[in-house]
Amino acid sequence: MRLTDFFKTKTDLLNGNILKSLLVFAVPMLFSNIFQNLYNTADTVIVGHILGETALAAVGASAIIFELLIGFAMGVGSGFGIVVARSRGAGNEELLKRTVAGAVVSGGLLTVFISVVASIFMMPILKLLKTPDNIINEAYSYISVLISFAIVLFTYNLCAGLLRAIGNSVMPLLFLIISSLLNIGLDILFITQFAMGVRGAAVATVAAQGISAVLCIVYIFKKCPELVPRREHFRFDAVLYRELLGQGFSMGFMYSVVTLGSVVLQRAINSLGYLLIAAHITARKLYSLCLMPIPTIAIALSTFVSQNRGANRLDRIRKGVRYGNMIAVVWGVFITAILFFAAPFLMRLLSGSSEAVVIENGARYLRLTSPFYMVLGMLLNFRHALQGIGKKIVPLISSIMEFAGKVVFAFLFVPMLGYFGVILCEPVIWCVMFMQLLYSFYSNPYIKGNKA
Repeated sequence: MRLTDFFKTKTDLLNGNILKSLLVFAVPMLFSNIFQNLYNTADTVIVGHILGETALAAVGASAIIFELLIGFAMGVGSGFGIVVARSRGAGNEELLKRTVAGAVVSGGLLTVFISVVASIFMMPILKLLKTPDNIINEAYSYISVLISFAIVLFTYNLCAGLLRAIGNSVMPLLFLIISSLLNIGLDILFITQFAMGVRGAAVATVAAQGISAVLCIVYIFKKCPELVPRREHFRFDAVLYRELLGQGFSMGFMYSVVTLGSVVLQRAINSLGYLLIAAHITARKLYSLCLMPIPTIAIALSTFVSQNRGANRLDRIRKGVRYGNMIAVVWGVFITAILFFAAPFLMRLLSGSSEAVVIENGARYLRLTSPFYMVLGMLLNFRHALQGIGKKIVPLISSIMEFAGKVVFAFLFVPMLGYFGVILCEPVIWCVMFMQLLYSFYSNPYIKGNKA
């Protein structure tokens, strides 16, 4: 495999070496995730350094709402992308254009609806989350801008999803890099020069992603004519719209339900004291960095499976999932070995703390959960592969199981076991979900070869 392979704008997922295709398609997505993390933390870092702790708290207080909305938007965009990839795999350009048209209409209407509803209920939601009175107005000022222009955020995610659906993961990465750098520059400009406060950070985010969305649209019109529908392709098709909305809602709710479960668990962690909160936050940041390749492969696999489902290439789907699981196991073993030795050092490095409670508990979290990363990787592969072949309910049930498990641990086991209950929570849930998804995937009639 040559380095230049990773810079091809389109990857053929229907032919050739499966492992090579998956890796070449996934690596730009991995870098996209890295820059997405940079994008998401830029507001926090800049606001904290320039405007101080109160403004930082205001941004942080509304962060979970933004994460829920962005998670839902990304999920819906990914769901639409799965249907588009299936049309691409079938080699039917007319169906592909009608699917893109349906995704644009469905996504636009859905985003406008969410924006209106969220704008009406945003202040009550902030009060429900017990946002302190001294920061609630700033928090509302920040999140209200993002909500009002949610259509901009969704447009970028939809365009990126469409490009990935046809095997192009490089250009979404390029546009995201541009957006990330713009966001940092505009943050500094609006906050320091225009004195816009936390609202300036939100405006910077919208402006940066808006520019990336425009670049995506221009690129699609110039370089991807197969993704550009004409007027006749916007004709209403009940079956197609049902499939788009079903797949989009399934992925959107799947992402959102998982985030909600983490919110519930966090409330239980907050009762354990500030040192354990600091330990957990730091350990989770390291966990997110260490896990980055695993969900990337799963998302790449959903596009791979979708295209090959459209082409009815069952042999490639089975082998693709097998290779995805091999990557998850190899990465899981590798990162487990690193964390076993390096966890205390990494905790001290990232937290800046010398408190033994912080370092020891964070390191214990990383050492005990990392052996189960391979389980998580495989369950994510099965979950996204099932989405890729058009099975929307089973992956959603899996996410609901995760949410329910976190609720049980938050209200029963964490009060009994303390932070050890927090450590046990996800590995236990992952193992249960893995067994459910393993059975669901290999017992599926299509995967068994019983029907096309």
